[in-house]
Amino acid sequence: MRKTILITLLSLTLACQPVAEPDSQPTITPFPLPSATAKTIQPTVYQTPTPGYPEEGFGPFNFPIDINPLMGLSTNPVNLDRRPMLIKVSNLPRDVRPQSGLSRADIVYEYYTEEGTTRFIAIYYGQDAEQVGSIRSARFFDEHIIRMYRGLFVFGSGDERVRERLYDSDFAERLIVEWQVECPALCRPDPVTNYLMGNTVALREYVRDRGISDERQHLEGMRFRVQIPDGGQSVERVYAWYSAVIYNRWDYDPPSGRYYRYVDVENALEGQPEVYKPLRDALGDVPISANNVIVLLMPHEFYSTSPEIVEMQFYGSGPAYAFRDGQAYELEWVRENEAGLFSLYTNNGDVYSFKPGSTWFEVMGVSSKIIQNNDAWRFEMRFP
Repeated sequence: MRKTILITLLSLTLACQPVAEPDSQPTITPFPLPSATAKTIQPTVYQTPTPGYPEEGFGPFNFPIDINPLMGLSTNPVNLDRRPMLIKVSNLPRDVRPQSGLSRADIVYEYYTEEGTTRFIAIYYGQDAEQVGSIRSARFFDEHIIRMYRGLFVFGSGDERVRERLYDSDFAERLIVEWQVECPALCRPDPVTNYLMGNTVALREYVRDRGISDERQHLEGMRFRVQIPDGGQSVERVYAWYSAVIYNRWDYDPPSGRYYRYVDVENALEGQPEVYKPLRDALGDVPISANNVIVLLMPHEFYSTSPEIVEMQFYGSGPAYAFRDGQAYELEWVRENEAGLFSLYTNNGDVYSFKPGSTWFEVMGVSSKIIQNNDAWRFEMRFP
């Protein structure tokens, strides 16, 4: 596996900070990062494997008709007889938080856009959400996700160069943008904020009415097992620092077996401390969490510096770090076919096993800095 990441240890004194409950005041985290501390998190009821989940698990190929290949869970086959729906969700300004519908997504990708900011691509397949958003514009990276998941892509316009690439593609008919669709599929329900929101059920109706292809796809590549893989290292807190403006962390909660997301409250400029609070879903007021947190490292290049437009090379292979059940794994992602999903591999060449359930991917530069400190790991976004 490629060793392109410089791993360093902090030599400064580490301060231990308490962790806020989801409904408590923000926590202030000074730089350097603290060691993980005991946590009290209010778990939410999520889809979980049944007691009879097979020991051999499912995937990466030949998924049964009722097993969601993006979560490894039993799902109504009707929900699987369709394409995944990919929706672009904003993460800045902070007024857009809490976002709506993220807890209903099978998979969420977070990635760098420009000027230190990030956005999300939320993938809805096994279940729907009556309100997702706020929905924002496309970027070049979205093309990779659309091709991998063979999905419908819902977005709110974009730079002319990005739009040109998307509409010149072989998936152009699966692009869904605001000016094409009426409420309730895409709406701006709040006249004060004017945020664009989507309803996945109504969007599916729009797709059917327009005759857009929406049949089951081959979505192979992920492997799922309940058993915790061997070779892990105990890590209870994961930081993903994209900039002094956008940063987050994931805290592992042993009782629920999930990672809970904490997000930036203030800019951490010029040595100011990082300030976090739990992120909740505006749809249902539940904390945002995931069964798996995966950091994917890949080359980032500037397509343009003014305005700032970034290209990511999500082909071939690269380093990856997986976190499940309080364990960390050093892996390699491999994407051999641009029309298919990528897979994660262990150092001995075996396909890595995800924990059945939801996954968040943090996409960062291949030159990013990794800081390991006992049971807390920190990833800091870097360009070459």
